[in-house]
Amino acid sequence: MRQDSYGDPDRDDHLIRELYQEFGGPLLRQVRKTTGNDLQWAEDVVQETLVRAWRNSAKLTWEPGLLWAWLLTVARRIVIDGRRRRGVRPREVEAPEEDTIAVPDGSDRTLSAIVVADALRGLSTQHREVIEETYLRDRTVSEAAEILGIPPGTVKSRLFYALRALRSALKERGVAS
Repeated sequence: MRQDSYGDPDRDDHLIRELYQEFGGPLLRQVRKTTGNDLQWAEDVVQETLVRAWRNSAKLTWEPGLLWAWLLTVARRIVIDGRRRRGVRPREVEAPEEDTIAVPDGSDRTLSAIVVADALRGLSTQHREVIEETYLRDRTVSEAAEILGIPPGTVKSRLFYALRALRSALKERGVAS
């Protein structure tokens, strides 16, 4: 960078462009490391750093090594200030739109119960009875066998085929996988 092109008010645009062109990329890479790879924050820090360099252009030493050190120091301080501000003030988030807020109303459970009841009605009477006695009335195989008047082995067999048929019926309705 040439020192003689600075300090002239007519060359402000040229100065900021030259600062950004020479130091913008390397400064952004450095700042991304200190911002936890937050690109938006890093870009804001780089922009603020270069604006401060432009504002202080009359006081700066334009030797590239010294200017680079100054830019890094300013950027580091901006990041530190940003972390302090974020620590003091809670992060702002947009309020969700009213129609997107999920309100638990039990409709999913009710809908599932309706679909399962419909699938149960589609089973044979024998299959439906063993499912009702064992699962819905929480009876053991022996208790269900006694109530239904069939051997326990028959209850187990019917239950196996009833569950398979129920699973198939629910899969047709798009409920089970």
